[in-house]
Amino acid sequence: MTETAGAFSRLETAEELNAALAEITKWEKEQNKLMIWDHLTRLPFKVLDKLTPKFIHEKLGKLLDELGSYIQNGGNYLVAGRKVGSLMQTASRAAGGSGEGPFPLSVMDKAAEQLTQSSRNVATAQGATTGFGGVFTLAADIPAVLGLSLKVIQEIGLCYGYNPADKAERIFTVKVMQFASSDIVGKRTILKELNLQAGGTGDITPGTNEAVSKIQGWKEVITVYRDNWGWKKMLQAIPVAGMFFGAYTNRKALEDVAEAARMLYRKRRIIARIAEMK
Repeated sequence: MTETAGAFSRLETAEELNAALAEITKWEKEQNKLMIWDHLTRLPFKVLDKLTPKFIHEKLGKLLDELGSYIQNGGNYLVAGRKVGSLMQTASRAAGGSGEGPFPLSVMDKAAEQLTQSSRNVATAQGATTGFGGVFTLAADIPAVLGLSLKVIQEIGLCYGYNPADKAERIFTVKVMQFASSDIVGKRTILKELNLQAGGTGDITPGTNEAVSKIQGWKEVITVYRDNWGWKKMLQAIPVAGMFFGAYTNRKALEDVAEAARMLYRKRRIIARIAEMK
């Protein structure tokens, strides 16, 4: 094993963990700078809502039920951990490790980045395909992106050691998805709810954490997603030309979701490891 490989296969020192935590804190502060593009995408939703065909509204209603099932029992969106486990072992061996846990952050990060890239590619293809048909294929696009978002968040969570088979972790998954689409106030609120902003663990205990009572079922998440896409989805509703807008907006949506997942789960793992050293 080379010296470099060894450095990437061992667990981090307290100094390295604190440095990594500082990087995430910097990222959190950057989330407070909402770009003008994000402001604009939220302005015309009331207009879009009136123009949206009834069958799409019905599809959104069905999504509420499906997302509710996910939180309660996993439903159709719960992922298996075998794929992620294999990916982690491969990343560990590539870094000079044994392929067995506990894995260093570098291995977790590598696996999470691979999953991010894969989900981006799938979302891009999905957006181009559904965008080609205009507004009529939006009914298929919205649940597809929602499903991809939940999938990549859960898989990234598994990379950092958090299993969505636990109901508390499924709540965290939905809050990560909501965080990615929220404005400044929403992001601050979610960090507070998840007990991460003040250096908490982010662990959620059903019935005791604010996040459980404030998640409002999951309807909040659908509303945030719908508002956030605003006129970007309106552009996707243009037949043929919509494929280009669809590919871009879906790719961007998955990038934002995956980035939020990597940062928030990574922060939890770092905080947990620092606590273990005390």
